[in-house]
Amino acid sequence: MAVSLSRALSHLSPEDNRKHKKKHLVQSSNSYFMDVKCLGCYTIITVFSHAQTVVLCVGCSTVFRQPTGGKARLIEGCSCRRK
Repeated sequence: MAVSLSRALSHLSPEDNRKHKKKHLVQSSNSYFMDVKCLGCYTIITVFSHAQTVVLCVGCSTVFRQPTGGKARLIEGCSCRRK
């Protein structure tokens, strides 16, 4: 099993090797939760960094995050901090 995993990871590009969770010195995930502040109504909502659905503000229904293939894209102008 370990041989096939190392073979699979050896085919990644140098940029992917730097980011892959199994290639860290201490293995950890690349995802995290974050607090996002809405510019319209100033409410703070906790969202996941790799959200797979569109995240809307509870108060004013503006879009916070658009899903992509991996990390969700934060809408421009929103302020956020990592938890």
